[in-house]
Amino acid sequence: MSRWEATTLADLCSDISYGYTTSAKQTAVGPKFLRITDITPDRINWADVPYCVADKKDVHKYKLKNGDIVIARTGATTGYNKLIKDISFDAVYASYLIRYEIDATKAVPDFVGHILQSSAWYDYVDAIAGGSAQPGANAKQLGSFEFSLPPFAEQKAIAAVLSSLDAKIDLLHRQNKTLEAMAEALFRQWFVEDAQEGWHERPLSSIANFLNGLACQKYPPTDDVEKLPVLKIRELSNGISDTADWATSHVKPGYIVEAGDVIFAWSASLMVKVWDGEKCVLNQHLFKVTSDEFPKWFYLRWCKHHLAEFIAVAASHATTMGHIKRGDLDAAMVLVPPPPVLATMSKQMQPLLDKQIASARQRKTLEKLRDTLLPKLMSGEVRVAY
Repeated sequence: MSRWEATTLADLCSDISYGYTTSAKQTAVGPKFLRITDITPDRINWADVPYCVADKKDVHKYKLKNGDIVIARTGATTGYNKLIKDISFDAVYASYLIRYEIDATKAVPDFVGHILQSSAWYDYVDAIAGGSAQPGANAKQLGSFEFSLPPFAEQKAIAAVLSSLDAKIDLLHRQNKTLEAMAEALFRQWFVEDAQEGWHERPLSSIANFLNGLACQKYPPTDDVEKLPVLKIRELSNGISDTADWATSHVKPGYIVEAGDVIFAWSASLMVKVWDGEKCVLNQHLFKVTSDEFPKWFYLRWCKHHLAEFIAVAASHATTMGHIKRGDLDAAMVLVPPPPVLATMSKQMQPLLDKQIASARQRKTLEKLRDTLLPKLMSGEVRVAY
């Protein structure tokens, strides 16, 4: 750790400023308007960021540049941040974000961006932002985060290792989106645009088994060995984390979830996903969807096909937490082609799904490697050649 110097985030910045406070009217053209909801743990999906109307002086003042870091300053996402990279278009940022312009003569922006993805950063944010119903932190508080800064050459080497992993992870993510789009296009062509008369119509509930999860608080682990993390809606969205609950592994096999299983969240945030995480126990409010009669791609695509309809049904329920019932699965109809036709379809669809599952598994492996390396590289416990 010799030659590593103590610094703060603010020490490395040429400017720190809050975002665009004027109400930005969304439009079909103009600069992109980066919002707090666009700052997720994974990536900024610029395709989902809206355009806005803004005066030229405001665009100049709030324009994001490559090497800037934007940090969410309020709500449950306080501390979420992203390094701005590879943008060649105008983009401004909203008022609930703070921009930290990294002085490239003081630090490598990519290195600082990775520092702010570490557990040390999020532990710091929790310490300064917690303790109230509405978490939040100001620019001075966030800028006071302290860490050790290696020499420039080592910063570049560390950033190169982590950025290489990030690039591979992002490539796998984009490949899976392409595979998903291909599967959706084939399904729509077969079952919506070119559906054949005479294909059998059946309820969604009849083509697969929808197993509701356990009230896992009733199945606590008895020791630190024979236990598994609990899969809840939060974990289905964000993956298993250190804050996940635990349950005994001695539950019926049907309630064990493995990578590749189809999981349907039928309450609160309705979604259908192929699980890509570690082995875990299925919690209530989630269905594990299986079938002995039909291939996985078939019941997965029909669940996704009816998802928008299910979300609308859940939203119409006058409850604090929208949900669907078994009767809604009965009412959702499915077209079942003759076995030879289904077999021919499977020759195209199953490889797409298999590639998605394999790609997701590889992505998870790389994410685990990156998350293991990150604190070790940033603390100097593991060094890189430079």
